[in-house]
Amino acid sequence: MKGISIEERAVELAHYIINTKDTVRGAAIKFGVSKSTVHKDVSDRLVKINPGLAHEVREILDENKAERHIRGGLATKLKYSHKK
Repeated sequence: MKGISIEERAVELAHYIINTKDTVRGAAIKFGVSKSTVHKDVSDRLVKINPGLAHEVREILDENKAERHIRGGLATKLKYSHKK
């Protein structure tokens, strides 16, 4: 992500999250930045750059947030299913 502006990074992160429906954590790993940076880019900075795109990303982030307890439960189930 070196060599591009913060605004460009925010837009790229937004397009990635929209296209893949990935989580903030997944986007952070993919782009090599922290989760805090991804969240700040798509929640705060993107609203000022492109409000429509920010709204699309917000819908996906809200969906991911609503589903995270399910993903956590599945991960725990998988973790303990190997210990029998």
